[in-house]
Amino acid sequence: MIQQEIEQVERYYTIIKDYLVNYSMQVAAAILILIIGMWVSKKLSKTVERLLLKHNIDIALTNFIANVVKVLLIVMFVVIALGKLGISITPFVAAIGAASLGAGLALQGMLSNYGSGLAIIATRPFVVGDTISVKGESGQVKMIELGHTILINEENVEITIPNKHIVGEVLHNSFNNSLVMGEIGIAYSADSDRAINLIKNILSSHDKVANEPHAKIGIERFDDSAVIISYRYWAPTTELIDTKLDINQQIYAQIKAADIEIPFPQRVVTIKNEN
Repeated sequence: MIQQEIEQVERYYTIIKDYLVNYSMQVAAAILILIIGMWVSKKLSKTVERLLLKHNIDIALTNFIANVVKVLLIVMFVVIALGKLGISITPFVAAIGAASLGAGLALQGMLSNYGSGLAIIATRPFVVGDTISVKGESGQVKMIELGHTILINEENVEITIPNKHIVGEVLHNSFNNSLVMGEIGIAYSADSDRAINLIKNILSSHDKVANEPHAKIGIERFDDSAVIISYRYWAPTTELIDTKLDINQQIYAQIKAADIEIPFPQRVVTIKNEN
């Protein structure tokens, strides 16, 4: 039994020795090709990365393109090295194609998100810091990944949206700020111009209210018991609630301090005496 194992090892050794003797140059050339391929792919991917960053291409798209270039070059040099060794690459190509088809069918949802992420990065319908509304969700863009986009709303809650639900949908982009709408009712006997100017001064002096677009204040409608004054302004999305509460408090306090009546719903009842 030991003699048979020794003979088998000697046979394998002889086969390897003969292969190295007959094909040593091919093996050395294949190794050299792989070394050169690794060096060239690394250098070229870095060059592509620097070139894209120089033209202000998004960092996520830049990294993706640089990695794709590197992988494609490595695969190309591996194929050349295998051919140098006399190994047919046709079965490998067929196996890779079959595996790619199966993986594509299994991961079509993920690939759809990645494709949509590339479209977002390339077309830039929004960037980090913008405030967007899509599919009933709204918030400030915190991060754009290849597979998903992360928003943060006025309550500092992170919202993760798969990119396939963003591309092709109606998208509202208000950039850094969000619109705040409020209203207050004053009596018909009160001076509406005075109330409007008071609210205008509060909004113009508040450090969280955006200068552009300008705040809008005016009479919204006429209710049964009050004249409704509406005001609209833009504020940072992540500070929306704090800004709204502070401005409402200031408006209420200054309206009262100015002796402008804030009425409540009233109903006049007349009692007739039949006698």
